[in-house]
Amino acid sequence: MNRPLVFKAAAAIVVLGLLGLGLWRASQPPPEVFQGQMEARETDIAPKVTARISQVLVKEGDPVSVGTLLIRTDSPEVAAKLAQATAAQQAAQAVADKAHNGARPQEVEMARLQWQRAQAAADLAQISFKRVNGLARDGLVAAQKRDEAEANFKASRDQALTAKAQYDMARTGARPEDKAAANAQARQVAGVVAEVEAAKAETELKSPVAGEVAKVLAKVGELSPQGVAVVSVVDLKDQWVVLNVREDRLQRFAMSAEFDAQLPALGNKTVRFKVFYSAVLPDFATWRATRAGQGFDARTFEIRARPVAPIDGARPGMSVLVQ
Repeated sequence: MNRPLVFKAAAAIVVLGLLGLGLWRASQPPPEVFQGQMEARETDIAPKVTARISQVLVKEGDPVSVGTLLIRTDSPEVAAKLAQATAAQQAAQAVADKAHNGARPQEVEMARLQWQRAQAAADLAQISFKRVNGLARDGLVAAQKRDEAEANFKASRDQALTAKAQYDMARTGARPEDKAAANAQARQVAGVVAEVEAAKAETELKSPVAGEVAKVLAKVGELSPQGVAVVSVVDLKDQWVVLNVREDRLQRFAMSAEFDAQLPALGNKTVRFKVFYSAVLPDFATWRATRAGQGFDARTFEIRARPVAPIDGARPGMSVLVQ
């Protein structure tokens, strides 16, 4: 057999095989590619009180931890309320202390001396009444004088009893009910002070989460309204991919299913993802049939999947390709 002819025949067979393989591949539909993008948990941080911004202590891209001071604000109204509440607390506490401690020693001694003086006057009035009463029985004084002496004795006796009661009250102090009421008033005002102090603490806006500053919307001198976000913090440790998938392709992205995807921004790095969320999108996202009477309106589902392992360098907004 002629060897050149054999080599030519083999080469022709290889060429025909490669040509057939190329034609077969060309006839095959292109691989379907789903494009999604990386998302991350983002927290909008807003002040609880309306105040004017005095300092912005972070900028976009700064790493922050829980409790990092982000913004300082100035609120004269909060400072004034705190001063009022503090003064009211001091006054209420003074009343409570007074009720607890009772009268001063000097006041107790004064009440005792007044009682003794009233008692001495009552004793003298009683002796005088006995004398006048004896003389009246003997007919030596008129009945009018006896009645006057008796009235004077009774009035002096009542004054002595009144002075004794005042002395006992000064010595005993306030009633338990008065003490309880004074203590309750002091606690109530202390609660008001705590409330205003909490509002003052909110004039320093701190981060409730750890992450990276994504947006800073505040500027020094601006009036920051209550509840309006001024800083956004993104948690790069909590990222996931979002894909929009037609329902006829949904089987591959079932709950807890895993799939591989590439990130072009990281040199087409292949990453393993696991589905944790699947929900249908509104009707405006439905894939419509191209011709009437053929096909059907396929609903679109939003798929979310977290990476099985952390992705170094991944950022929100990066494209993710799934073949």
